Amino acid sequence: MIFRLFSVFLAMTVVLSCNQAQAGYEARETKGPILSLDGDTLNRVEKSEKEWKAELSPHAFQVLRQHGTERAFTGNLWNNKKKGIYLCGGCEAPLFSSKTKFRSGTGWPSYYEPIFEGNIIEKTDLSYGMKRVEVLCARCDGHLGHVFPDGPEPTGLRYCINSVSLKFQEKNNKN
Repeated sequence: MIFRLFSVFLAMTVVLSCNQAQAGYEARETKGPILSLDGDTLNRVEKSEKEWKAELSPHAFQVLRQHGTERAFTGNLWNNKKKGIYLCGGCEAPLFSSKTKFRSGTGWPSYYEPIFEGNIIEKTDLSYGMKRVEVLCARCDGHLGHVFPDGPEPTGLRYCINSVSLKFQEKNNKN
């Protein structure tokens, strides 16, 4: 019983803090092409729901395709300190660099800017009685998380991203 009450309290705290952090930030228009790490233009990925279900784990499908959220502090990348690139878990478009990852204390991987501005889409999200800015992969429209205006300099933004929406590519000679 106590665990259940604590869980409800924690969930309400996260929801309220996200709503307060979002105040005054509006979705921005995506600028530029979708780019690979080499700078080549990537084509959009279009798949049916059946194809996505066959390729993704049930949890990844629920988050990436149905706009779900993983529980805080449960994803495999929130505390990752390795150097490398974070790719879209659906289409492998490069999204974030470990150079822009920071410890936000939220339990989700957080970054202050994407690798290429054109590789993400920001969209107004009015779900759950809140106004937030959703972050999607520009290549496959996969739900990644949300962006908030309470991050560190130089951008002041916090891209709060679900681990299950990402694949990590550890740094090697190419990146």
